[in-house]
Amino acid sequence: MEFGGKRVLVVGAARSGMAAARLLQSRGAIVTVNDSQGEDHLSSQARELRELGISFAFGAHNPSLFINADLIVLSPGVPANLAELEAARRAGIKTISEVELSGLLLKGRLIGITGSNGKTTTTTLTGELMRSAGARVLVGGNIGAPLAALLDDSTDETWTVAELSSFQLETIDTMRVNVAVVTNISPDHLDRHASFDDYVAAKKKIFLNQKPDDWAVLNAKDPVVTRMFSSDARKVLFDSRGMGQADVYLKNDRIFTTLFKGGEAEVISRADIPLRGMHNVENIMASLGATICALGLDREALPTLRDAIKSFSGVEHRIEFVAEINGVRYYNDSKATNVDSTIKALEAFDGGIVLILGGKDKGSDYSVLTPLIRERVKKVILIGAASSKIESQLQGACSMSRADSMEHAVRLGKQSAQPGDTVLLAPACASFDMFENYEHRGRVFKEAVRSLVKEN
Repeated sequence: MEFGGKRVLVVGAARSGMAAARLLQSRGAIVTVNDSQGEDHLSSQARELRELGISFAFGAHNPSLFINADLIVLSPGVPANLAELEAARRAGIKTISEVELSGLLLKGRLIGITGSNGKTTTTTLTGELMRSAGARVLVGGNIGAPLAALLDDSTDETWTVAELSSFQLETIDTMRVNVAVVTNISPDHLDRHASFDDYVAAKKKIFLNQKPDDWAVLNAKDPVVTRMFSSDARKVLFDSRGMGQADVYLKNDRIFTTLFKGGEAEVISRADIPLRGMHNVENIMASLGATICALGLDREALPTLRDAIKSFSGVEHRIEFVAEINGVRYYNDSKATNVDSTIKALEAFDGGIVLILGGKDKGSDYSVLTPLIRERVKKVILIGAASSKIESQLQGACSMSRADSMEHAVRLGKQSAQPGDTVLLAPACASFDMFENYEHRGRVFKEAVRSLVKEN
């Protein structure tokens, strides 16, 4: 696709939109960046765009911007059914996503990782395993650098490992994923997608343009994942249940694979895995499957892969140990932005949990948390806009209190916990009611915990 002289409207001024704007300008496009938020909320973006000489229109979606564009590039945070976008499509104006734009220009091959939970850990670990095996690797997408920011570093020999959200996948058309990984599927983002079926349909687009020499790495334990698979790609299954005919599987608390030539090979014992929880065992299996298939590795790679897993300490904001204060351990799982991820976090601890829950509701059913809360949680501390809904749906599950800030929640956690207990931030909600994003929420939690450390 040629961009020289074309009038391109980039909708959304977050990381992906800004990266797309820079990329398009470098390719000779006449770029305008539009966002419904005002310049008071986007001051740093406005400053950068002025320095680059890129036009912008903040504060509203002016229909004339859309109708007069030659091409519209959509950031993942912007709903694809925006009225102005619908009008532009009816007028014959092509609309693509930042991911689709990047896929048209990205060199080398692509590993795409999606799912409701585990995407970031699996993406990051896959990058580490690929590097340990000698591959030239770029990592980004829905984490870290947007794909548009990675293009200049991509070559014909590069593997790009990309986390892909449903928001990014729902608008792709031509993008090809050479190794598609689906970690799991559970209800999420139902405030954005019209139904669970629509959410699954968006995720399914990761297989859209795969060919017979591509791969699909799937969670055999998840019936939604196995049903949604639709591709000519070669299928690889991972399974943590110790059963079935999976290609990467758990047996006697050890991970095995049959992907190497010569039959079954033991990769690593659970005792040697530094990450907590069975969900992280599954993330490791997914990463192994993707890496072995992508690079065509043989058994000689086993020691290197094993060492890379042993040295992987996890990702910030994913069951991240923060501190131990007077025998109470504090963990940050701010990335638990849906109910299923909070379930996985609770399952990673035996009990004695003081749980910080709440934030911006995404149309979730919190009542499914009740059995685990009764079993393992001694106190729930509620924060954010969803507090009333969560409280009503969990009524009777355990003692609950409300906090008006993260700092207040951490102090209530300290008051409620005894030596041997765990204070766990695993909110089951989005963060945008109180924070810029889940990273900001996690940092505030950690700062509040560290303030307690200084007081002791």
